[in-house]
Amino acid sequence: MSIGNSPEDDRPSIGRAIQQARIAAGLTVDEVSSSTRVRIPIVHAIEQDDFSRCGGDVYARGHIRTLARAVGLEPAELIAQYDDDHGGRPSPTPAAPMFEAERIRPERRRPNWTAAMVAAIVAVVGFVGFTLFSGGDDGNGSANVAEGSTSGTKPTTKPTPTKPADPKPNPSDSAIAAAPQDKVTVKLTAKDGKSWISAKDHNGRLLFDGLLLQGQSKTFTDNEKIDLVLGDAGAMDLFVNGKAVKDEFQPGQVERLTYTKGDPEVG
Repeated sequence: MSIGNSPEDDRPSIGRAIQQARIAAGLTVDEVSSSTRVRIPIVHAIEQDDFSRCGGDVYARGHIRTLARAVGLEPAELIAQYDDDHGGRPSPTPAAPMFEAERIRPERRRPNWTAAMVAAIVAVVGFVGFTLFSGGDDGNGSANVAEGSTSGTKPTTKPTPTKPADPKPNPSDSAIAAAPQDKVTVKLTAKDGKSWISAKDHNGRLLFDGLLLQGQSKTFTDNEKIDLVLGDAGAMDLFVNGKAVKDEFQPGQVERLTYTKGDPEVG
């Protein structure tokens, strides 16, 4: 009795499957690299089943997913095959409470000295006007009181001036503007679709590795730096240290980013 090969033994390797699909789609390596932003040497290496140039399992899985979509393959099957060949998918480490969307304390607003000065001037002018008005009517007021005692009429009560209300400070433009200055804070929101993301702290510890669905948000905080991998950077809104990152990422673009404390545009 002969033992036949299982269907899994007959399936092509990951690199071979991507290469065959690319050729069938009439695409060159340069065209795939241009559309996915994956460098040409890495595309060649992956098609030869060499994942050492990807920089680790997380990056390798992200490149496989991006290349598979570009050539018309189903990424989930190739990623499952990669996990089977490399000891299984690493279980994501749940982010500690401090890395979740932590409640950010509102920033104290500085006193509005201009508004306070204007209020003080208005109060002084009102007081001087009231004093002049009261002083000019002293003589007539005495006469009216005297006459009133004989005629039985009550003296007229003078109105009490009202003090202008203190100006209220404007509310903070955005709660994210109060991000702590002694840490690096990164907030991701999937605005235009879902995207796979990976985040690590400065020690290389995996904070999150998974799919962020449209409308969902994740916030990560570390004392030194946050390393990110975005599977579809064009679908994400990115805030770093309380400031919106204005980079124009393209849909489907894979980005590897690192942020530290301070202004993200300066770093």
